[in-house]
Amino acid sequence: MIEIRRILCPTDLSDIAPRAFDHALALARFHQAEVELAYISEPLLPGPVAPASNPPWAVLDPAVLGRLRAALEALAAPASALGIPVRIEVREGRVVAEILERARAWPADVVVMGTHGRGGFERWVLGSVTEKVLRKSPCPVLTVPPPAEGLHPSGTVLFRSLVCPVDFSGASLAALGYALKLAEESGAEITVVHVLEWLVEDEPGARIAGFDLPEFRRYLEKDARDRLRKVVPAGARDWCRPREQVVGGRPWREIPSAAPPQPKDDGCGAAKESRVESSESRTAARLLALDSRLSTT
Repeated sequence: MIEIRRILCPTDLSDIAPRAFDHALALARFHQAEVELAYISEPLLPGPVAPASNPPWAVLDPAVLGRLRAALEALAAPASALGIPVRIEVREGRVVAEILERARAWPADVVVMGTHGRGGFERWVLGSVTEKVLRKSPCPVLTVPPPAEGLHPSGTVLFRSLVCPVDFSGASLAALGYALKLAEESGAEITVVHVLEWLVEDEPGARIAGFDLPEFRRYLEKDARDRLRKVVPAGARDWCRPREQVVGGRPWREIPSAAPPQPKDDGCGAAKESRVESSESRTAARLLALDSRLSTT
């Protein structure tokens, strides 16, 4: 049984905030957990400009603080009808550092947060709060991207289908153990997928002189399938039918396509599909509840 009693939900009060909070509520209701809804006010200047010894904090005056608390209370309002305890916290400091500090100090069992889906050059220059939290968090992280559908936190089903990408690293095997427990508790289907990144981008017509590339790929595929079968515990096959899948391509393209088709949500279930992945993976996979990402460190 996965022990989830404290859920930290950092928010920037953007348009995706309700969606991420709904995921936190669905998880809290399933595990009878409490939620902390936290807003962090950033310094006025970016890190490289501000002296480390005397950062120019964006000090909140009482009026601004009041408006922030009112907005957080409005966001948290649905929790009271579900009987889910929610704490509201407004903090000042570096967003990533404050989230990580709170996750350790509370301590949180899982962090649930939205992502704005930045990519390419913008992400390289600006960095990603979610990405940094994902890689440094002391607990699993569930991220909710903009395309994720809304949830019904009062639903009776948390997961119907989970996808767990595995690269056979220690982190990914820890994520697999977490995913299997979630599948067992929810009665969900689970797909364990390994993505082979081909040596040559142009597939399948590429050729390398003096090297039997197709034969080598067949060997890699067979080896990966054998390894996937071994990492799924025999006991798990007593209560579910895990699907082992080996595909070739780029992980960020292939992982979101790995889940089997799901029936249309009838409004009762809390989630239709999930992705569970290790903190070492950089894919834009959706994970934990509906369209989110669970990461273990």
